[in-house]
Amino acid sequence: MTDTTSTADPPKAPPDPHRSWQRTLWAMVGIQFVMTGSITFLSPIIPLMLPQLGVTSIEAIDLWSGIITGSTPFVAAFAAPLWGRLADRQGRKLALLRSSCAIAVFTALMGLATNVWAFFGARAVMGLFAGFSSAAIALVASQVPERRLGYALGWLATGQLVGSLIGPVIGGGLADLTGSYRIPFYATAVITLVALALVWVIVDEEFTPPARDAGRSSLRSTFGVLTSSAALLPLFLVLLMAQFSVRTVQPVVSLFVQELIGNPPHLATLAGIAFSITGLADLISSPFLGKRSDVIGYRRVLLICLAGAAITSAPQAFVGSYPAFVAARFAVGLFIGGILPTANALIGRSVPRAHRGSVYGMTASATFLGNSLGPIVGGAIGASLGLRAVFLITTALLLANLVWVWFKVPEYRESDEDA
Repeated sequence: MTDTTSTADPPKAPPDPHRSWQRTLWAMVGIQFVMTGSITFLSPIIPLMLPQLGVTSIEAIDLWSGIITGSTPFVAAFAAPLWGRLADRQGRKLALLRSSCAIAVFTALMGLATNVWAFFGARAVMGLFAGFSSAAIALVASQVPERRLGYALGWLATGQLVGSLIGPVIGGGLADLTGSYRIPFYATAVITLVALALVWVIVDEEFTPPARDAGRSSLRSTFGVLTSSAALLPLFLVLLMAQFSVRTVQPVVSLFVQELIGNPPHLATLAGIAFSITGLADLISSPFLGKRSDVIGYRRVLLICLAGAAITSAPQAFVGSYPAFVAARFAVGLFIGGILPTANALIGRSVPRAHRGSVYGMTASATFLGNSLGPIVGGAIGASLGLRAVFLITTALLLANLVWVWFKVPEYRESDEDA
């Protein structure tokens, strides 16, 4: 007689919520790299494509570059809290799939646009479904051990930064190689679909749906969590100002490179390098800064990054050659890379895991507003006061953010249950 008891499966141990956090982290670092690389294909292309869409004067190109670049995050700022709340109820992985699908569709439509209004419309509507990065942050922050949060978000930022390093160079090179500014848009759509498949197949999420009553928490209650914390509301403004000050230069980099070197062959590639060199510096510094923030304190690292970014931003306004401009962009990148992961780590340590999707959705609104208003203001300043004035105003904004953090943002204090 067969002994069925000997072949029975042993009872399964309860799942360890942190057993797969490392796999999830490294999968998300790679996927964040792919997504950011594909999206930043377009950074040096948008200003150069505008003449093909009927925008011809330098002033109009400056202005439209800012408006188009800022349209997606502006719309996303209002949609992000809703998506963040939905991510808390249905899972952050689903939010990643939804966002990557929308990015693929609307970037393809941008490549098909025949006038600036259709181009602008596709870019703006994409904002309704945006939020891949904030969903990635919420997913990672809900999976990793609390004491490794700065480390994990630092590496997640590194994946994003490496993508921003490589993306503009490949996008500019692809445009020069094919002789078409539309090809990078189609390439972005294809690569984004690849990222969607990677999320579907390899990303694990230990997600427990909230109780029915918890799932009905309103945006008002989430906003109450944000305003009731001594740290969260000031950090909301930190994220807004950090992104605003960084993004003000985005619509003028390609035009400033053109001002420095004229119109040589491979202009798009050289503009892409000027974009990407900041990402290279971020790559060098971000993992180190994220790890150090877990040790010496998030607020201290945030202050160091803001001070360094302000000091190194000003020289960009006074350079007279392309190599000097690239060197100045590299110096800025050494400090910019630590601002967002450190601020996001402070936010994550300030709220329970179950609410992080909603809170990161709210703080993503600050990031999106900064992403939106920065290019619009930068483009307007470049059109009215000249391209160099944009770098000086960016310096002033970083200094203002430094002062705000110094006086308003407290250091996180570890509780007994975190130890």
